[in-house]
Amino acid sequence: MTTLVNIGIVGDRDDAIAAHLAIPLALANAASALDVDLVFDWLASDRIDDVARLAGFDAFWVAPGSPYRSLDGALRAIGYARTSGRPLLGTCGGFQHAILEYARHVLDWPDAMHAESDPGVGRPVIAALECSLVEARGSVALAPGSLIARAYAAATAPTIYRCRYGLNPEFRAALTAGPLRGTAEDENGDLRAIELDGHPFFVATLWQPERAALEGQRVPLAEALVTAARRA
Repeated sequence: MTTLVNIGIVGDRDDAIAAHLAIPLALANAASALDVDLVFDWLASDRIDDVARLAGFDAFWVAPGSPYRSLDGALRAIGYARTSGRPLLGTCGGFQHAILEYARHVLDWPDAMHAESDPGVGRPVIAALECSLVEARGSVALAPGSLIARAYAAATAPTIYRCRYGLNPEFRAALTAGPLRGTAEDENGDLRAIELDGHPFFVATLWQPERAALEGQRVPLAEALVTAARRA
């Protein structure tokens, strides 16, 4: 018997964004590979005005495409997944906002800001990258034993990016001292993925793994998210 899982894609859907075309395909491929009946719904950030909007989902994928129409809505969804134990995968903008939500609500940094949305304001935990990663490709080294390393069943993973903002190195040590920790680094040692210890599945990557689906490839993190949602 197959299992039905319901995944909420947090983001302001725009078919001009390649990742927004890729995520449904990545989820469909994962569901087929795992013999899971899967349904999903896009959750526009400006419609997430209450956690009741989130309660019916088994897991969440926080999609690229920031700045979101509602920062509060995006952070509300991330915080709900973090505190309720619902599986969450954040990619690109999802990575940035998972860090921002953690900084504000776990480290109690109410002035934590995203420099793209609020330049020159507060504590810029997400800042402009020294080198833009728009359409850049490469690879990352994965932390042994991490959820992401298990998903890829490898010590490295290929990457494709479309972003200009990432974790501000000034705040890396404080943000990743635990339970949030870094689990992937690029060839320069820059942090490119995070996980939350003690959570069933809370993983975020600065790169966009979903775009492999547009090239006919497996998306191991989509399969890991669906597997976690099935267990939720």
